Amino acid sequence: MPAVPMIELWRGGMLESMHLGHAVICDEKGEVVEAWGDPDAVIFPRSSCKMIQALPLLESGAADAARLGEPQLALACASHNGAAIHTERVARWLSDLGLGEEDLRCGVQMPDDPAARKELICSDTSPCQIHNNCSGKHAGFLTLAKHLKAGPEYHEVDHPVQRAVRAAFEEVTGETSPGFGIDGCSAPNFATSVHGLARAMAFFAGGRLEGTPRERAAARLVAAMTRHPELVAGEGRACTKLMRAMGGSVAVKTGAEAVFVAILPKQKRGIALKIMDGGTRASEAAVAALLRRLGAIAPDDPVLARYLTGPITNRRGLAVGDIRLSPGFAA
Repeated sequence: MPAVPMIELWRGGMLESMHLGHAVICDEKGEVVEAWGDPDAVIFPRSSCKMIQALPLLESGAADAARLGEPQLALACASHNGAAIHTERVARWLSDLGLGEEDLRCGVQMPDDPAARKELICSDTSPCQIHNNCSGKHAGFLTLAKHLKAGPEYHEVDHPVQRAVRAAFEEVTGETSPGFGIDGCSAPNFATSVHGLARAMAFFAGGRLEGTPRERAAARLVAAMTRHPELVAGEGRACTKLMRAMGGSVAVKTGAEAVFVAILPKQKRGIALKIMDGGTRASEAAVAALLRRLGAIAPDDPVLARYLTGPITNRRGLAVGDIRLSPGFAA
């Protein structure tokens, strides 16, 4: 089944652009409630699956042994901006482990946070790996590697850390991964179907502190994300804005190349979507539309205007176009 039109850009009364994709909403049993496009389309979830990658950190006992709190758990699931609230916590986390920036394997990245970027440029200081948007995830990998007494190359696919990640990934998606690609941060990113990713998010939605070790781990990660949305992404970012708008009732997470997921504990629903052209503009609009459809965010919430219902403005602030849902998608 091909990808279907989801998001349109209109300008001057004409259709200017169209984004096609796949989306699935799953219930607590992992069954498809609604779908658009092909639920079986195989994708790389990219950073949208960081909470899955963090499951072994908690299930193994490594997180509790290292006395990690909710901020660290939120950072383990984060694609952060590299602001001081992110980098200072990651640096302290590594120090508490007796490790440093050189132990990371995520690579150097200039921070997206304007203040942090300006500080580096004006002080003629180079960015480091802690500025990498995935440094929290990698600090979690290092925590698990130390707990397992495994080697330092935790990012390699045959390392005990990544073997544990793959096992958890396949179990919560309910699928044997057909393969992996190397993510921007050098860690393996295991492929799954859109349905499998939505099934995993529905599992997280059903997480319970009184449940199995994995259910407890899922509940703790969702709580960390929803209570610390500023750590999961950062100011101005869709993940942070949407979680704040929903009052901590829903966890959302973006991934590169226009993947987006949502975890809705009250509705016991999981959402996964992929925009095939990789356009972030469309993935943000699509997830906002699905959250509105499920009643997780009010139709008149001003945050929706930023991603879905408001006009597109030019550099003079003039309304020049608008984003619309394609007929048949999430209306």
